[in-house]
Formats: sequence, C-alpha cells, structure tokens
Amino acid sequence: MSDTDDSYIQRASSPDSDYGGSGLSTAAGPSGAVSTRSSTRNNSTRPISNTELRSTTGAYIWEDSIQRSWDVVQEDSGGSLAGVVAELVQAGKRKRLHYDTTPLQRGIIRHLILIFDLSMSMAEKDLRPTRYQLSISYAIQFVTDYFEQNPISQLGVIGMRDGLANLVSQLGGSPTEHIAALQALRKQEPSGDPSLQNALEMARGALYHVPSHGTKEVVIIFGSLLSCDPGDIHKTIGTLKSEHVRVRIVGLAAEVAICKEICRQTNEGDAMSTYGVILNEQHFKELLLASCTPPAATKQKSTGSAGSELMRMGFPSRIVETLPSFCACHSRLIKGGYICPRCKVKVCSLPTECPACGLTLILSTHLARSYHHLMPLRNWDEVDWNDGKNASTCFACQAPFPAVPVSAPRIRLSVSGTATDASAPTAPSTTTGGASGRFRCPSCKQIFCIDCDLFAHEILHNCPGCETAAGRRTREIDRSDGH
Repeated sequence: MSDTDDSYIQRASSPDSDYGGSGLSTAAGPSGAVSTRSSTRNNSTRPISNTELRSTTGAYIWEDSIQRSWDVVQEDSGGSLAGVVAELVQAGKRKRLHYDTTPLQRGIIRHLILIFDLSMSMAEKDLRPTRYQLSISYAIQFVTDYFEQNPISQLGVIGMRDGLANLVSQLGGSPTEHIAALQALRKQEPSGDPSLQNALEMARGALYHVPSHGTKEVVIIFGSLLSCDPGDIHKTIGTLKSEHVRVRIVGLAAEVAICKEICRQTNEGDAMSTYGVILNEQHFKELLLASCTPPAATKQKSTGSAGSELMRMGFPSRIVETLPSFCACHSRLIKGGYICPRCKVKVCSLPTECPACGLTLILSTHLARSYHHLMPLRNWDEVDWNDGKNASTCFACQAPFPAVPVSAPRIRLSVSGTATDASAPTAPSTTTGGASGRFRCPSCKQIFCIDCDLFAHEILHNCPGCETAAGRRTREIDRSDGH
C-alpha cells in the first residue's frame, strides 16, 4: 500500500528524518499562511492535513514559487511569510515591466530556427524535473509567444543528438505543428553528444531561400559543455556571417568559448545580449522568451544597398464548403479554408505561403499585430502611496487597490540566522509594505494595477485609457457633425 501525503509529511518533518533534521523548514499554519520554524524534536510529530499543506496561492507548498529557503529572507512581526511571498511575486512582475520602448527599424517578417539540445547532458536534474523536460516545456511556451507576437513569421525546430542534426519540424507558420512535434520529444530520451556545426549547417540550409526582406535567425538551447563537429566550425561561422544569419544561444551549464564566438561573429560583435547562461528556472525562461522580440535591422539592411522594398501579399477570403476538398498545403480533406486571390488554390490555415504560386497569404489582423514592435507602447510610471491614494480602483479591470498599509516592524533574517529590525523610517518600501502597485500612463494620466500593466504591454500593446479617450473624442466629433 502506498504512503499517503500525511504519512510522508510526518516522516519528512521528523527530527530523525533525512528530510527535515535541522535548519529552517517551512510549514503552513491553520490559517493557510506560511511561517518559518526551527526543526526541533517538539514540533514535528503530528500529521499535517491537506488543508495545511496548501499555501496562500492554493497550490501545495512543494509546487509553490518559493522553492529554496534562501529565496525567503524576512518575516513580519507575526512570524508569517505570506506578505513577503506576495512582495516577491510583485517584485517579479515589476522586473518584467522594464520594456525597451525605443522605436527602431525591425524586421517583422522573421524566419527563425530553434535548435534543441537532445544530448545526454540534458538528462541532468539541476533543473526540475530535468533539463530535458523543462526545456521542452519552455520551448512550447516560446513557440506560442513567438507566433502571438510575430504572426506573419515562420519557425522551424532542429534537434542535436548522437553527433547529428535531426529535423524536428519544418520551417512553417503553424504553431500547432511545432507544438505537436515538441510534445513528441517527451517520449524520447536524450542520448549522445551534440554537434553545433551539423545543426548550424542544417539551419543555414533551411534559411537559404529566405528573401531579402525577411530576417534569418537561429536560437539554440545548449546544455552541453562540448560539441562533436565533423569539420572546422569556424568556416561555418564565417558562412553564417556572410549570409546574415543571427545566432542567439541560451546556455544551461556554463559559458562555452565557441558559443560566445558564434554569437559575437554573427551579431556584429554583440555577444553580451545574445549569449547568456541561466541562473535558475525563471532566468532560463526570460532568456528564451527574449527572442520573441524582433531584432533591430542591421546596418546593411537599414542603410546599405538593400534599402526599402515592396512586398506582395495576398489577403484571402475564408470559405465554408458543404463537401470536403483537399487543401494544397497538407493534402487533407477539409470543408473550410482560404482561397488564394492569385491562383485560387485552397489552404487550410493562415499565415502561410501559397504552395502553388508562392504568394504570402495573411489576414489584416496579422499585419496589425506585427506593427506594435515598430511603435511600442510607452512604459508606465509607478506612483507612490501618497500620489496614488486617491485612486481606489484600477481604470481597466476595476479591481480595488489595496489600502495603504499601517507601518509595522519587520524582522529581516540574514544568512547566519541573526534577526534585525527592518522597519526603519528611512526605508519607505518597508514601512509602507512595499511598492504601491499603481501605475500611471504618461499620456492619459489614468492609474492601473500591475496586472493590467503587464497585459497592456505584453498582449494588448495599447493603453485602455488612451483608447477610451480617443473613442470619446470620436463620438463627440460625430455628435457635433450631426448637429
């Protein structure tokens, strides 16, 4: 008979157990708030119910975002860490609010190859559950975010295992196919050593047909410390540089000299922003998702002989048939689809290139969603408690703002275990309970919560306050014209 959660926690919290014999342990009180306690022989013998195992976020303690004891460094006067955990979550959100809003010329028609390390080094368990499984999960999220922010772009996936490069999914604009191919990798096991040269050569061949108005990019998730190459990889790097293929690498183990050289040669000497080694799971996610933003146009494309050029696109109309017919892209029987305005063949999904005449087929919404990279939404200003106390609710979601907290002493725990009072009058972020969580748009002066700030900058790419003001002015003009 298998052990229950209660018996497992009873053994793990026992002072004689290998799981909780000494040091700082974490448990949940009857109210659900998480508190810290020393693991002595007088506090770990009773079973803990499933209700107590739930943290303030509703998940089990071992599933919560605070996974290491050194992530939590202070507690309040009541001994609870619930407020500290909430502040850490808010700090993580505020960290993602620093967007680069500089208007640059960017290539919004992107062709990107995601190279995935499938070698034995990905079986390491320094990332939970393993590097391999976590990388697949983040790669699936990367594919989703990539096509949300770049709907008229294309993507392909290549794997590295046993010194060879394997094609996982072909270059295309359907996120469903790429996600299904990545999901199929979960059933496989990592094996052998990677080969950067073979993978880069295959990626270069896949990007060879890309027209001059499209960008050529390669993103590599590299978890090994070596590369088994059949020839001189520096010749491959020179070829990539001459063909204007940009390479970004996310390292999972340590900094590798050849990876840094690849990024430096293919990004005009910029290796600091294109090659990074992860610090933890969250940093891994940030480095990978940073590739969703289109890169700035190179000097050759912005000022060179290429210059600006026109591109022919087709905006097909959707049809619904009573009897199914074959699509030209996958040769599948479907009742719906889109008709190419040039050659009148049917395709099943957009955006794509017409398999018959090669015309780029998109919708007007795809083009509009790609435009926000060229004119990004300005960052909103964070207001303090005194400046934003008159606003009781968020302008967008109408969620009530938290009340101004009363000044309360806080106990800060150092690594050595000594406790100090952290509620000094000179530290307003401590005496007021942290940042206010209120953000003001510099244009319309409306105040929003931090969740609406993230939604507006990451998904909506428009300010609700500015759009409301513009709609109000339009209605006033129409009303005046009617009179």
